[in-house]
Amino acid sequence: MGEGSGGDERARSATVRVFIALAPPDDAKDELADALGPAYAAYPRMRWNRIEDWHITLAFLGELPVATVPLLRPPLADLAAARRPLELALRGGGHFDDRVLWSGIDGDLEGLHGLATEVRAVVAECGIPFEGRPLRPHLTLARARRDDPSSVLEAAAGLAGFTGRRWRAGWLHLVGSDFGRGPGPIRYRDIESWPFGEV
Repeated sequence: MGEGSGGDERARSATVRVFIALAPPDDAKDELADALGPAYAAYPRMRWNRIEDWHITLAFLGELPVATVPLLRPPLADLAAARRPLELALRGGGHFDDRVLWSGIDGDLEGLHGLATEVRAVVAECGIPFEGRPLRPHLTLARARRDDPSSVLEAAAGLAGFTGRRWRAGWLHLVGSDFGRGPGPIRYRDIESWPFGEV
């Protein structure tokens, strides 16, 4: 039994859950957090994501062998250097399946979709398989517990009129998470990030 459990631990430590994303700057996140103040107070049982972990996913790669991750670094760095920063904003709110609360994305959505297409092409060229779901630009804010079907709907309605200021997405982030590795909340960390060029 001890041997099996050690093997499981080694297998987990040999992989990392990875995605490629953009992140709003701190002042844009603070603006949204202020708008969420009433929801934080009204729905404390929801599992709220940490503000420092808010991100816009461009490609979710899932669980990868740690040794695979370095393959992504040079082409993603080149991709970022060849692109201008995107002008984006956070706007409104919504929900997926009455369980997930999100804020919407406004601004250069055509550029955002184009960037996601290029990022996914880089991943494919590196020979890394992933589930290429259609991009639905959003910022995940919280998840409801299974016995709490109404909180997400009410919190999303409260965000309907939110319009954040415009900001520049200046960095492309390769992010790892500890999803499924413990009882606590999910934590994200930058594996590496690259500035966009000014072309």
